[in-house]
Order: sequence, then C-alpha cells, then structure tokens
Amino acid sequence: MPPSSQPPAGGPSDRAPSSRLPSAVGRLRGRLPFLAYRFGSVVARALPAPVAARGAQVSGIILARAMKERRTMLERHLRRASGGTLSGADLDRQVRRAFASYARYWAESFRLPGSTPAHLAAGTTSEGLEHVELAAAAGKGVILALPHLGGWDFGGAWLASLGFRMVAVVETVEPPVLFEWFADLRRALGLEVLPLDRGTGTAALRRLREGAVVALVCDRDLEGTGVAVDFFGESTTLPGGPATLARRSGAALIPCAIYFGAGGTHHAIFRPPLDTTRHGGARDDVARVTRALTAELEAFIRRAPDQWHLLQPNWPSDFENQA
Repeated sequence: MPPSSQPPAGGPSDRAPSSRLPSAVGRLRGRLPFLAYRFGSVVARALPAPVAARGAQVSGIILARAMKERRTMLERHLRRASGGTLSGADLDRQVRRAFASYARYWAESFRLPGSTPAHLAAGTTSEGLEHVELAAAAGKGVILALPHLGGWDFGGAWLASLGFRMVAVVETVEPPVLFEWFADLRRALGLEVLPLDRGTGTAALRRLREGAVVALVCDRDLEGTGVAVDFFGESTTLPGGPATLARRSGAALIPCAIYFGAGGTHHAIFRPPLDTTRHGGARDDVARVTRALTAELEAFIRRAPDQWHLLQPNWPSDFENQA
C-alpha cells in the first residue's frame, strides 16, 4: 500500500480490532449455554437409547463434582426434604442420584421430539388421570400444578398425545436464542409455550376459558412476591399464580407429578382437585389454596427427593448463606 493511502496512526483501522474484540468475546460467552445445550441435544439424539441413558448417568457424576455451588444448594434442599435426617454418606449418595436424575431429564427431553403416542404410552403408568379427564370435560380448563420433579416434559408430551390441549408456562432465560430453542423443543412435543412475563396471567386465563390444560411448575417463587408458606418446616414464599388462575377461571387446580421409573419408564400421579371455591376475599383465598398446594408439593417431593431438580436458592436463608 502506498504511504499516502495508509490510515493515520490511531485511526479506525488501528482501533477496530481491539474495540470489536471484547464485544465479540462477550457475544460468544453469551451464546455458550445455547451452544452447549445444542451440542448435548445432538449427542443425545444420535446415541442409542441405552447408551444415552448411561451417558446421562456419567454426566450426572460430572455435574455433581463440577457444579459446586449448585451441589451445596441441592444438599440444603435435600436435608429439608428429609426433615434433617440426611447427612454424611447418605446425603452424598442422594446428591449424586439427584444430579443423575437431572441429567436424565435433559437427555430424555432432547430425545423426545418425534416420539410416537405408542412410545409415550408404553413408557407411562398413571394414577388419578380421571381427575384431569373429568375436569377437562367440565369445559372450564384444567390447571396442573407440579414441582421440578422427575420428567415433567415427558409428562406434558404424553398428555398432549392423549388429546389434551397442553399449555406450558415457562421461565424466560438468557440469551433469548436459548429461550427460543427451549420453546421450540417443547412445541415439538405438542405443547404451546407461554413465557412468564406480565401478560402471562391474561394469556393463561384465555387458554383456560378455551378448555386448555395449563401446566405450572410452582415450587419456586422467581420474583419473591408470592404467598408466605411453611415449606418443609421453613418459611418462604411460593407463587400464588395457580390459585389466582383457578379462582378467576373456575378451572380445576390439580396437583401432579411425573416420576422417573426404571428402564426409561415414568409414573404420573394426579391428585384430586383442590378446593378453590370462594370463601372470602381474593387475597385470603389465594393464600389458603397456595398453602394447601404446598402440602401436596411436599408429599410429592418426599416420595422421591432424589428426583427433585431444584438447584437454586428457594428460602430466605439460602440467599443469606450466599452472601
């Protein structure tokens, strides 16, 4: 290049590489979770089912060692669920099993798209499905309230295969491309996805009035503005959304859980609808129903605490110990 055509020292060509580099690195870091999930999905779908299942177990062992903060939080939650009886080697064993269950959840969810109704039916047994069928027949919609337990995505796909119009309210995550990928994954299972935001309540109410089944994972209060409850012997808050929706819509509020079984099987339990009739003011009614739902969630979790995939802080003391 002739000297006269060179940019002056310190001009745009000198600055551009260094100024673009941090933003490029930041964008790459922001996409890493998305790329990791995409890679895991590709691998899980490519492997034969037995190999994928074994891979999930190995991944669980790795996660239990690598995710130290999440492991510490899971230990706290498991001690709560056991009434403080878990410790030492027993606690370590339960933690490893919980991480293996968490890895199975993801491996299984990745492989679910394209599953036939026959495949879903063959892998599922259930108790209390008649509660959902009767409530759906009433025409006011159904609210399924469940904890982060077992294979809830499998359960949603199975219910959709039975002919229920399934709607899942899901937490938004960053980056947006990752949320959209998760949403597409669940749409491929036959679920409509409603992102959790300010308009979610109105949208869910509309779906219920159209006769849909709205699934709400509700053992964690994301905004910290829910109903005060006693959850495993310690005060915290849980979302009042399920009770509020039931009160406004007249839809049945049914606690449920989808457990992992041996050999890739699942067992779904649907409890009778909670009493959501109006006894007083809206606030008192929502609090009463939410506390009744909390007791149901506790019973589900106690049945298989090693399938409880709650790795985040969920009680005020959890946040205090993080400080």
